[in-house]
Formats: sequence, structure tokens, C-alpha cells
Amino acid sequence: MPSPKPPMKLPVPFIQLPLLFDAAALAAEIATFDDALWQPHPSGTPGNTALPLITVNGDPTQGDALQGPMRPTPVLARSPYLLRVLGSFNAVLGRCRLMRLSGRAEVDLHVDSDYYWHERVRVHVPILTQPTVRFTSGDATINMAEGECWIFDTWRMHHVLNDADLPRIHLVADTVGGAAFWELVNAGRPHTMPKNGWVPRFVAPDDAAPELVFESVNSQSPMSYWELRDLVQFVINEAQPQPRMAQVAELAGVFVRHWQTLWFRYGPDESAMGEYASHLKGFLGRLAQIAGGLSLRNGADLTAAMSGILRRAVRTSGPQPTRAEEGSRTPGT
Repeated sequence: MPSPKPPMKLPVPFIQLPLLFDAAALAAEIATFDDALWQPHPSGTPGNTALPLITVNGDPTQGDALQGPMRPTPVLARSPYLLRVLGSFNAVLGRCRLMRLSGRAEVDLHVDSDYYWHERVRVHVPILTQPTVRFTSGDATINMAEGECWIFDTWRMHHVLNDADLPRIHLVADTVGGAAFWELVNAGRPHTMPKNGWVPRFVAPDDAAPELVFESVNSQSPMSYWELRDLVQFVINEAQPQPRMAQVAELAGVFVRHWQTLWFRYGPDESAMGEYASHLKGFLGRLAQIAGGLSLRNGADLTAAMSGILRRAVRTSGPQPTRAEEGSRTPGT
């Protein structure tokens, strides 16, 4: 199975990684956590709560923040099996949470189009679930069984429905991956492939716990000319063909050339942040005027996707966006 090329897009909607965990042991470990540790989703999605395990600076109150050094929270530090599970991914770990979806609740159809998702993969380990819980990505719908390990393509429209009365709890880890992680993916099972003869490796609660590696750098501000150029071109390439796209592409080209001028003149000079920010604001404002109603091939709004993917191109002094503010309808899964 070939590894996807940046930006992260999988060859199929779902891939099961060759790892298997003791879901009952994980459930017993999280059952010891105080229910007050569970936090409501910032967007107010009914029935959707989370318990932070890896956050910015290990601060549980920063469970939705996306910028800053990611470190374990006190809860994770005292959870030996969760540590073993996360270590088995062989990956640089970013934000990580237990995500609980109450009975008869769902996560609305959405695409993860924020800059954060350009390079990252989301790993799911179901801990408590039922056979009727359905996870849809693109044109595929599956049930992730307890103890399994899955990744999915966040660039496709996706949706989760828990039509049972009991809650669904998944361990959900975000990662930029790495060479060892993609070797694991290459040994995985696409959801379209039969399970016959495919045997994942069991990670027991008493296995040796490898040292975890955490994400420390999330983005560069101002964004380099080369990264910005590639991101803008990616969004343009993903657009549905429309006559107005010629005007959009021309506007984007001028924006990128101006950014190139700024980058080679100032680089990361703090004194130029205002000029970078003004240029970005002007581009996004003009884009909103001429690209209204245009969409990408995955169904996302073009303007919202471009804004989301360039959101961190310039550092701001205000509060950083949370998960609820990202991309095109991104309530979390």
C-alpha cells in the first residue's frame, strides 16, 4: 500500500492498523477517572465530551488548543495502559483525548480543513462501543470494533452516529506520523480488504511501555513562501471546475507572489508581522467576494477551506483558535 503524499490523503477512506488492544482493560483504567474531568465540546455539540490526555504544556484546560508544545496531562501520566497503547503507534504525538459520544447522539457531517490537518493523521482506538455505531468517511461506512486501531481520511466528508443507548468512547490521537508510523500504515488493512489471514499484533496491558515522543513545533509564523505557495496551490487544485475559478486562480497567484516578496525581504522579522497580516486579510476578503458558492471536490466551501488552511500563516496576539473554530464544520469525531 503506497504511503500518501502531503497533504495527507489516504488511498481509501479507512485503514485498520495492525494493532489490537485489550478494550476491557482500557475501559477499567478510564473508569477510575473522575467524571468531572470530562469536558463539553467547545462547539456545544450535544452528547459530545472529551477528556484531555495530551495538550499544550500538559494543561488539561488547554484540551482544544492546537498551538504550543504538546505534553501529557496528569491523567495520562498515571495511566500505564494508555501510555503503552500510544507508544505502540511509533509516532510523534500531538493532541490526544478520550472522546465520548453519548447514546442517541451523532457528529454532524464535516471536513477537517484547518491548517492543523494538513499533515496530521487521526488514530482511533474504540474502547466502549456497539456494533450499531457507524462511522462514515466519503462513500464508506464501517463499525470500528472494541480494541481495534483505525485511521481515516479527514479530508473526506465524515460523520459518526451512535444509534444505541450506551455511550461510545474512543481513544483519539492526532499525529504527524513519521517513518515508523507509515511503515505501520503500510502493513495495515484497507476497509475493503477481507480480514482472512490478516492478524494484528496484540499489545497487552503488561507489555513494556516505550518512551513517548511529543510534538513541540506546530507551525511557523510567518509561514514560509514555499509552504504557503504549496498550500494555496493545493486548495486551488482541489476546487470543483467552475468558470469563476480562473479569476480565483489569478487572485491566488498574485497573493502568493506578494507573499514571496515579503518573505525574501523580511523573512520571520517580527516587525513585518503587521504587513504579512494585512496582506493575508486583504486576500481572504477579496476571495470571499469572488468565490462565494464555490466548493472543493470533497464538498467543503472553497473560501472556508482556504481561510482555515492559511489560519496560522501569521502569528496573532489574540486567543488561538480552538477546534470549534476550525475549517468547514469541524465538530470533532
